[in-house]
Amino acid sequence: MTDRIAKLELNGESYEFPVLSGTVGPDVIDIRTLYAKTGHFTFDPGYTSTGSTESGITYIDGGQGTLLYRGYPIEQLAEKSSFLEVSYLLLNGELPSKAEFAEFEEKITRHTMLHEQMVKFFEGFRRDAHPMAIICGAVGAMSAFYHDSTDITDPKQRVIASHRLIAKMPTIAAWAYKYSVGQPFIYPRNDLGFAANFLRMCFAVPAEEYVVSPTMARAMDRIFTLHADHEQNASTSTVRLAGSSHANPFACIAAGVASLWGPAHGGANEACLNMLREIGSVDRIPEFIERAKDKNDPFRLMGFGHRVYKNFDPRAKVMQQTAHEVLSELGVENNPTLQVAQELERIALEDDYFIEKKLYPNVDFYSGIILDAIGFPTSMFTAIFALARTVGWISQWKEMIDDPKQKIGRPRQLYTGATARDYIDISER
Repeated sequence: MTDRIAKLELNGESYEFPVLSGTVGPDVIDIRTLYAKTGHFTFDPGYTSTGSTESGITYIDGGQGTLLYRGYPIEQLAEKSSFLEVSYLLLNGELPSKAEFAEFEEKITRHTMLHEQMVKFFEGFRRDAHPMAIICGAVGAMSAFYHDSTDITDPKQRVIASHRLIAKMPTIAAWAYKYSVGQPFIYPRNDLGFAANFLRMCFAVPAEEYVVSPTMARAMDRIFTLHADHEQNASTSTVRLAGSSHANPFACIAAGVASLWGPAHGGANEACLNMLREIGSVDRIPEFIERAKDKNDPFRLMGFGHRVYKNFDPRAKVMQQTAHEVLSELGVENNPTLQVAQELERIALEDDYFIEKKLYPNVDFYSGIILDAIGFPTSMFTAIFALARTVGWISQWKEMIDDPKQKIGRPRQLYTGATARDYIDISER
């Protein structure tokens, strides 16, 4: 894995550290012995230059605009596969055979029901509670309802917990939505696919039959697939950090939900949709682009650029096609929001300012439009993100638990506070 050495010169001394190579991607300098050898730490706010773990799940090449799940390009999976098949791939490392997939799909389908006492748990929230607040609480509460799958030292319990989280998250998210709008809960049905079941639980009412559109179900399935995992992002790192303390899987995923809730992470598609609505019409685009270029104007163009991708986000291409399919079926091909999005995209791919700064449309640029067209309020956008990302979190957590080199997370710091000082009695201050 290594045959090269990196040398560090410090205070007249020379230290050597091995250079490690993965199967693809940049090499890394192994600094695990840095403190022991030198008495120094590295300083890397946000860990943007630090590899915190060894993983074989997801690979991103931001410069090339590449996203691979277990080696498979995201474009191929989004076009040819399904979310449940991708879930099996992320969890197990390989695509399933027909028999393996049938067994996996059956297990997920049979786990979609929630413990009936959880209905009372939902009813404990205020009527105007944000769906993410409900989801965060409900996922954490699963450890109180499913005691037989919290022992992380038992491989069988880890598998059961994984299946339960993937299966029950759509029910939790749908019920959080139903509760927020004051409608009765809709129970899952075993004769529907994963995405179709979720749509039905969100939009059906007891008074009439709800027929799931295949186009909408396919759009949701693609959204789930595109958001299933994204390497060591903030929420995934949160799950791994929580898991490193040997917390139960439900607590770890709840921690991931809480991290994802932040607007800088999971709320980007909501912010993008709000921006497109603010622009309103194509003729106002030049005004907003000029504002975006003005360093003294706080306005920002949302949905462009990415922390990792310095090229076209590969997920955005799939979302663009899906947006047209959904809007075409709904008869809103002339949707002004989509028109603004299309013109903004055209300008971004031609304007020197965008090209120079590599501000390409990202996945959030179109996903918000799709979810809005299907009928979801913006408060559900991050909840749907959490639903999809759950399988990635579980896969990363499972990989971490199986890694014998994994240690409890303990980041270091550069201390800049007061030095040691003596306490002064309050009467003398």
